[in-house]
Amino acid sequence: MARGAETFLSLTLLLIYFTSGERVQLVPGQKTWCVAKPSSDDATLLENINYVCSQVDCSVLRRGFPCFYPDNLMSHASIAMNLYYQSRGRNPWNCFFSNSALVATTDPSKAKVDEDMGMSAPIYCSRITCAGYGSCAYA
Repeated sequence: MARGAETFLSLTLLLIYFTSGERVQLVPGQKTWCVAKPSSDDATLLENINYVCSQVDCSVLRRGFPCFYPDNLMSHASIAMNLYYQSRGRNPWNCFFSNSALVATTDPSKAKVDEDMGMSAPIYCSRITCAGYGSCAYA
């Protein structure tokens, strides 16, 4: 993506963020993670992975690397989106992804997974630093 287009996209996402009515209240110094919304469809998650991995190194998602398992689209998309979010300064607008992501204030590697959501635990690669913040973040 050209630098001008990236700036335009960032400004557009910032405008959407401030006009959407959804605000994230953060405490200074609080750690945050960007994770995929469980309601996101597969096509959107795949688009997110393709975009993010064209911008940041997603090698941790490859087979044989720390964050490959569990091998499912929701987990891989969340890891990829969090890598992007962390690398861009943890700004809320860097975790928008067409409204298919959300900012989590609880470490996803320590969260329990609701089996009713159609996801099986564990969905986090624990004890691995994938995004430089102590854990791989999936949702």
